[in-house]
Amino acid sequence: MKIMRKEIILRNWQLKVLALFLALVLWIILIPEEKTFAEKNLTVSLELVNIPPEVEVLEPPDTSLNLKIRARKRLINELRPDSFSAQLDMSRASIYQQEYLIEGGMIKAPAGVEIVSFSPAYVHIKLERTKKLEMEVVPTIIGRPPDGYRLARVEVNPTRVMVAGPESKVRVRDKVITSPIDASTLTTSTVLEVDLILPRPELRLLTPYPRARVTMTIEKIDSTTSGAAGGKQPDRGSNSRRLDL
Repeated sequence: MKIMRKEIILRNWQLKVLALFLALVLWIILIPEEKTFAEKNLTVSLELVNIPPEVEVLEPPDTSLNLKIRARKRLINELRPDSFSAQLDMSRASIYQQEYLIEGGMIKAPAGVEIVSFSPAYVHIKLERTKKLEMEVVPTIIGRPPDGYRLARVEVNPTRVMVAGPESKVRVRDKVITSPIDASTLTTSTVLEVDLILPRPELRLLTPYPRARVTMTIEKIDSTTSGAAGGKQPDRGSNSRRLDL
C-alpha cells in the first residue's frame, strides 16, 4: 500500500512541480496590489516646540530624522516627508543639557503606515540664556553728492533699537547698520525708509517695525567758498558709516 502511494506521488513529478511553480507565479501576478506591502526610506525634520522663554537655540541643530516605513504598495508611493510630523517638546529643556532622546511616540505617521525604525536616537541641541541690549543705529552712506553739493547732515530715526539673542552673541560694542544709501546722485534733501541690518544672524530685533527713517540734508556749495568748504564735505548729526566708492 505504501509503495502504491509513493508511486502515485512520484508519478509525473516534474509536471506537478511545474504546475505548482506556475500556480505560485500566477498568484503573485494576480494578487491585488492593496494586499501587498513594501518598505521605503524617508528623511523628515524634527520640530522643536515649547522652547522655554528667555532661552535661545545657540546653533541651528541637525534635526533630520531618517525613517524606515512599511505600508501597502498602493499607499507607499504617495508618501512624502511632509506626510509625517515629528516634534520634540523642549518645555523641560535646560542650558546644561545638550543631548535629547528621540522616542517613537514623537513621530506621527498617516493611518496604515508602520514606522519600522528611525535614527538617530539622540539629537544635539545647545541652549543659552537670552540677552537683550539696546544698540545704536548707524546709517550706511555710499559715495558723495555730485560736484557743487555736499551732504551737510544725516539723521536717523530711531537712533537706538533693542536687540536680543544668545548671550554669547550679543556684544556691548555692536551696532545696527542700515542698508546702503547711495548719495552719489543726490542734489536735494531726501528722506528714505531703509532696512536695519543686525551684526550677527543669531540676533533679532525687538521691534514691530524693523526699518529706520534716514534724513539726508543736501546743501549747494557757494561757488565763492567752494574751495574751502567743498573739499571737506562735513557731515553733522548722528554718526554715519561712509563707503566712498
